[in-house]
Amino acid sequence: MSNIKLFEDKKVRSEWNEQEQKWYFSVQDVVEILTDTIDVKDYIKKMKKRDEQLNSNWGTICPLVEMEAADGKRRKIQAADTKGLLRIIQSIPSPKAEPFKLWLAQVGADRLEEIENPELATQRTRELYKLKGYPDDWIEKRMRSIAIREELTDEWKNRGVKEQMEYAILTAEISKATFGLTPKEYKKVKGLKSQNLRDHFTDLELIFSMLGEASTTAIVKTQNPVGFVENKKAAKQGGAVAGNARRELESKTGERVVSSKNYLPEAPKKKQLTKGKKKSKAEK
Repeated sequence: MSNIKLFEDKKVRSEWNEQEQKWYFSVQDVVEILTDTIDVKDYIKKMKKRDEQLNSNWGTICPLVEMEAADGKRRKIQAADTKGLLRIIQSIPSPKAEPFKLWLAQVGADRLEEIENPELATQRTRELYKLKGYPDDWIEKRMRSIAIREELTDEWKNRGVKEQMEYAILTAEISKATFGLTPKEYKKVKGLKSQNLRDHFTDLELIFSMLGEASTTAIVKTQNPVGFVENKKAAKQGGAVAGNARRELESKTGERVVSSKNYLPEAPKKKQLTKGKKKSKAEK
C-alpha cells in the first residue's frame, strides 16, 4: 500500500523498501514543497542543467519506484532515499531546507520505532485522521477496515496472488459485487481524483466495505483458492455477501448506501462585487 507523509500539511508520497529497510520519497513532491513552483517538472529540468554533477548522477540518486500517481494509479516515478534527497536539497535555495532535513530525520526515526512497536503506526494514523477533522467513531471504523484489508491481502499473498495489479483487480471485483461500482467509478461519484477512496466513505460505506473484504477472507480461508483466477471467484463471492446485505438494508430504509458525500474541504466562495457600487478610498 502507498504511504503519505505530511510536511507542513503538504503531501509527500513515500514507499518503504522492506529489503533495503529505508524510505523512498517522491522527488516531484519534495521539490514542489521546497520551491512552491507552479511547474515542478520545468524546475527540476533547470535544476539539473545548472548542477552538472547532480545531472550526471540523476539516475542513481533518483531511481524509479512504484507509487500512486496523480490519477490514483500505481506507476513508477522518480524517487530518492534520504541521502538522495539531501543531495537534491543542496541544489535548491530554500528557507524550508533545514526544517525539511529535520522532518526527514524524524520520519526515519518514526519508522524504526514502528518496526519495534507496530502499535505506534496505528496510533500515529489515528492522530493524523484526528488532525484532519474526522470524528472518533469514524476513525475507529476506518482503523478496523485497515486491519481487515491487511488480513485479506496477507491471505492473497500466501495463495500466489501477485501484488499491485492483481490486488487492484481483486479489490475491484469485491467493490463491484458490494456496491455495484468499481473503485474508479466510485471516485467519480464522490468527485475524487488522487485521494484515497476509503478516506471519504460514510459510516455505512465503511461497514459494507469491511463486510465484503471480511467475507472474502473467510471464503478464502475455507475454500483455499490458489492463484489469481481462483481468488477472483472468491472475491466475487465475498463481495456478493456484502452486496446482498446492502440491498436488503436499502429495501428497508428506502435510501441508497452509496453516497456522493466526502471529506473534501469546501471550495472557498468568491466574493461578489455589487454592480455599480463605487469603491471607497479604503477599498482602492
